[in-house]
Parts: sequence; structure tokens; C-alpha cells
Amino acid sequence: MHACSIRDLKKEYVLKSETVRALRGVSFDVPEGDYVAIMGPSGSGKSTLLNLLGCLDQPSGGELLLGKDNVATMTDDQLAEIRSRRIGFVFQSYNLIQQLTVVENIQVPLYYQGKLGAKERKRCVDLAARVGLQDRLSHRPTQLSGGQQQRVAIARSLVNDPYFILADEATGNLDSKTTAEILSLFNELNAEGRTIIMVTHEDEVAERAKRIIRLRDGLLQSDRLNSPESRQAAAERALALIPDPQDDEEQTPTPIPVEA
Repeated sequence: MHACSIRDLKKEYVLKSETVRALRGVSFDVPEGDYVAIMGPSGSGKSTLLNLLGCLDQPSGGELLLGKDNVATMTDDQLAEIRSRRIGFVFQSYNLIQQLTVVENIQVPLYYQGKLGAKERKRCVDLAARVGLQDRLSHRPTQLSGGQQQRVAIARSLVNDPYFILADEATGNLDSKTTAEILSLFNELNAEGRTIIMVTHEDEVAERAKRIIRLRDGLLQSDRLNSPESRQAAAERALALIPDPQDDEEQTPTPIPVEA
């Protein structure tokens, strides 16, 4: 089954007397368990595609299937329902609520659905532990580093068991070391079967994905598989940025596993 399927997707905007064709007929599939990086220069259409994939906007033509649902024909209320239940968002700016704790921020999507029981709270605690924040459950965003805040956002994106995680420049505000740690977490989640669609302008970030789609002028320019060797090399370069916790001992770094 595909997490999403795109067929001849088009998006046009009317600006004054001019029609801007942001997407001019894009087609591709994202199978469950895939890890796709979407790239392209400014004006290529990648931000428009991100908004369509996130059900934040509707296409002017074509089909966009999330699972078996054609969201291209849905009402605003139906799109809101899909956004809240079936897509996990990870943003560059984290988008955490400053007054809430780590667990409460993870629980926000469930709050809007009225799911606030003990079972749901335990799931949020478990997700916090999954992203390495088991000792930060009561901390608020101002008490966390940028990388820790992004880990909260990743845990929040998983709470509804979405079709896919949609990451928008998810490492854009992070330093190189923290970027390496977050990308390693994405690799681990993908190895567990999570589908990830990431929009990025950084080649080193895209090289961690299984597949790289490039857009130009509203069209699909290329769609290529990223070899396991290339992904492993990118992972090892990133690993070199993470300090060894026992610098006084000679150790051989453990390669980050990369799924074929």
C-alpha cells in the first residue's frame, strides 16, 4: 500500500492579472516505509507541494491520495480531520506551546480529539522515551535545547500513528552536531517502518533519505534512489560530528545502520 500517491498534480495561483503555475503536473508514489527527500531551488514548487501533501491547501487539478482517500476533493473540514489524525508534522521552528510540558506538547493532537485518558498519556510518555526525553517529561520548551525541542516535535508527530511524517526543513535551525542526531533518529524511525517525507535544501540532509525527488519550474526533474552505500557514507560523516562520550578511551565509532 502507498502512504500517498500523486497523479498529474497541479496548482495555480492568480496574482492580480497573472496566473502562476506553481505545479504543472507532478506524479509519483510514496510506498509505506519509504523515506523521501524533496528538493528544488526557490520557485521550483516544493513549498506548494509540501502544503498540498500536508492538506493545508487543495490542488487545482490532479489527484492526491493519502492511503485510499482522495484529498483533492475534500472539504475544509475533511482536510482538517486528515491533518489532525493522519499526518505528522515536524517544522523547522518546532511549533511547541511554551506553557506546556514535554508530555503535554506531545499530547496536543490528542487533546483536539478529546483523548485525554491514562492510556493516551502513557503513550505520550512512551513516545518521549522513544526520542530520548524520558528525563525531561516535566520540562517546558524554554528549558530545552533546540535539538530536544525538535525531538518533542517528532514525538508529537507520531502520536496519531500517521500515514507519514512530513518534515519541513526539520534541521534548519540546528547546528551540525544536533542535525546529525536528529537525522539519525529519523533513520531509526524509518528502519522501524515509519514513512518520512522531508523537504530540504541541504544535500547532506537529503543524502540520508532512501530516495531524492527534485523539482524545477513546477515539474518533476528527477526521482532517484539513494544507494545504501551513499546513505552509509552520509551517516558516517554525520557520526564524526557527534563527540565520543569517553574521549579518554580509544574507541572505534559504531556505524549508523542504514536500511537498504
